[in-house]
Amino acid sequence: MDIFSLFTLCGGLAFFLYGMTTMSKSLEKMAGGRLERLLKRMTSNPMKGLLLGAGITIAIQSSSAVTVMLVGLVNSGVMELGQTIGVIMGSNVGTTLTAWILSLTGIESESVLLNLLKPENFSPLFALAGILLIMGSKRQRRRDVGRILIGFAILMYGMELMKQSVSPLAELPGFSDLLTAFNNPLLGVLVGAVFTGVIQSSAASVGILQALALTGSITYGMAIPIIMGQNIGTCVTALISSIGVSRSAKRVSIIHVTFNVIGAAVGLIAFCGGDLLFHFSFMDAAVGAVGVALCHTIFNVCTTALLLPFSRQLEWLARAAVKEEDKTPRFAFLDPLLLRTPGAAVSECAAMTNEMGELARRSLLSSLGQLSGYNGDVEAELLENEDKLDIYEDRLSGYLVQISQHGLSMEDIHTVSRLLHAVGDFERIGDHALNIQESARELHEKGLSFSGAAEAELQVLRKALEDILTASVDCFQADDPVSAKMVEPLEETIDRLTAEIRDRHIRRLQNGECTVQLGFILSDLLTNLERVSDHCSNIAVCVIEERENQGEQRHAYLHDFKAAGEFAENLDKDLEKYRLP
Repeated sequence: MDIFSLFTLCGGLAFFLYGMTTMSKSLEKMAGGRLERLLKRMTSNPMKGLLLGAGITIAIQSSSAVTVMLVGLVNSGVMELGQTIGVIMGSNVGTTLTAWILSLTGIESESVLLNLLKPENFSPLFALAGILLIMGSKRQRRRDVGRILIGFAILMYGMELMKQSVSPLAELPGFSDLLTAFNNPLLGVLVGAVFTGVIQSSAASVGILQALALTGSITYGMAIPIIMGQNIGTCVTALISSIGVSRSAKRVSIIHVTFNVIGAAVGLIAFCGGDLLFHFSFMDAAVGAVGVALCHTIFNVCTTALLLPFSRQLEWLARAAVKEEDKTPRFAFLDPLLLRTPGAAVSECAAMTNEMGELARRSLLSSLGQLSGYNGDVEAELLENEDKLDIYEDRLSGYLVQISQHGLSMEDIHTVSRLLHAVGDFERIGDHALNIQESARELHEKGLSFSGAAEAELQVLRKALEDILTASVDCFQADDPVSAKMVEPLEETIDRLTAEIRDRHIRRLQNGECTVQLGFILSDLLTNLERVSDHCSNIAVCVIEERENQGEQRHAYLHDFKAAGEFAENLDKDLEKYRLP
């Protein structure tokens, strides 16, 4: 082995890591926000979390990505610490699939069918199929599939380079002498942990161990402690992701480290103790790529089976290691860590925008209530809500722009567009709620009141506005374009109601039944109510755009929609329902 073999080894490792990253990110993009929704729904007990963690890790081929996602979700307050324990254990089991795929490189047979199972033989076909999908398909999802295939092919090419680079080692006399040092189990654990921690990929370190195993120089006695150390080294990613996060999120990385360290300690004691008592015959036998995969799987499965019943104790240890933090709530907090898994970040933004919509609805309904009976405490709450809505808009808009710079699926791209439009409308609804509150305070401070006729008309308009607000927020939260289409006829109804109320006010003013001062207040009130209905219409159109891809032809779409018979029919129903007295 010469210096060029070392270069080849480094290049193979680079290809391996790049292929793994490309494949993992493309799989994450295809999964989108479904990963986060699954994590929140299916972690009610450790066993469900275990199965879910294994499934997600198998799907996206990255236990580190799952752990970082958990840190981000706990840091944002979306998940509780106890919900993450089963998922962490499951991700350790799920990551063993990679070793089994890599073990196929060791297949030796004259059978064509068996040789086709070797990744080095079929990965070029994957690469060809992947590049054809990327270059020839217009659909984003197919291009993502192409990137997954390309990533897998590059990963396997890197594995093949590493295997070729280390194969001459078997012929070096000094190599056998070097390996005798690894007969010390503690040294094996240390080497496995340090190397995995440096490259931050247990899959890559297992792949290198499998490549070395193909030389026939690695025994089970050497490989098993290294595998145990690799599980400890993979915790480095979680530890790095916990820098600068809340104490609750830090506990996630503590659980990850504790789980793997305890598993390695128990496994090492059982392994060394068992060998002393029973003198395992396989200790000096050469281990192959399949043997490494088998040992990796057995160790992770046994560790999980051993510690799963002690989930509460692991949580207690994490809480003891990281003391309780301040209970001050972090309002509208979006964790930057979630940007590493853009689909989860988009899903979290959608949930927070739903909260913003609910806050805007409460504010407007409260401001309308001020017209009937003024309350100073309600005014203070409205001012506080307006500040919150401003914070929501600022943080959500900036975060969504950051997400847009990461790789997103087409579904997530549409969702980001919908959210960016909606946060501005929700914030403006809060502004109009404050304006309505100002009108209510002016009436209260000056001891003014509308005439009986004007009050009755405003009650009809108020009911229509409450209904359109509820309909628009509900259809946005449910992402329901069918319900969204019911908003536009109601918005047109409100436009006609405000126009008619203005005409009636002018007639009352001419007849001396109303004062100019009340007229100014009424005019401001009607303007704000009409603007709220416009923003409700915008929100509903955003929902329709996302589902029906009408974003570039919004005005033409609205024109065609209003010309349709369904719109006219619903408009007639609304005009009848909200008829002025």
